[in-house]
Amino acid sequence: MKKILLIAPIAMVALLFACGGGEDTSSAPAPSAAPAVKVDPATAGTVSGTITLEGEAPEMSVIQMAADPNCARLHTSDVLSEFVIVGEGGTLANAFVHIKSGIQGDFPPPSEPVLLDQSGCLYTPHVIGIQVGQTLTVRNSDETLHNIHAMPKNNKEFNIGQPVQGLETSKVFDNVEVMIPFKCDVHKWMNSYAGVVDHPYYAVTGVDGSFSMPNVPPGDYVVEVWHEQMGTQEMNVTVGEKETVDASFTMTAGD
Repeated sequence: MKKILLIAPIAMVALLFACGGGEDTSSAPAPSAAPAVKVDPATAGTVSGTITLEGEAPEMSVIQMAADPNCARLHTSDVLSEFVIVGEGGTLANAFVHIKSGIQGDFPPPSEPVLLDQSGCLYTPHVIGIQVGQTLTVRNSDETLHNIHAMPKNNKEFNIGQPVQGLETSKVFDNVEVMIPFKCDVHKWMNSYAGVVDHPYYAVTGVDGSFSMPNVPPGDYVVEVWHEQMGTQEMNVTVGEKETVDASFTMTAGD
């Protein structure tokens, strides 16, 4: 019995070090070097639209949480994967839409952080948008060990263990990157994505597939949509003064 009591804490310590051990490598947003762009509301327009899926959506699989009783007991019914969520009329959720090019000037990051929660042994939201220099707050809302493992290409990778319910860690991305995948090395089904841009013109669609990017200065732009399973598409748009431009996309299942 004594050997078992000694081994368990050692195993837990090893797991925490493998997940990052709760190390707080937080960094504060760097101050903007250039003056902020002042968009004239009297001339600004809006880019909006709906993302829809054409064809039969892949069937969402049931997530198997039985391996961790702390996760399984949080749900009274089956939990489905979030890879493809389709609403009425084929509208597509979790699509990240942003102005890919054409925006000029400096847009300091918002002071309000973006929250990525670990709740019910799932990342919530499944897809987020955030500005360069804006704080990302990662929270563990469950009574079990989680870790968040970010795997960027243009930003610094991190892998942070969060063994305590309510623990929060802050991170900041320094470079534009669409998209950054996240996973949990403890619970293999947990994944999420972050779109990092250097301006406020981005959106994530809900089940109704709709999005709106207001306060866009008149000009010529490239709008891009990204989806975890359906890939990316682009569209050229011209925004006139006080004009609302439709930038709807149809993504095809199986492409």
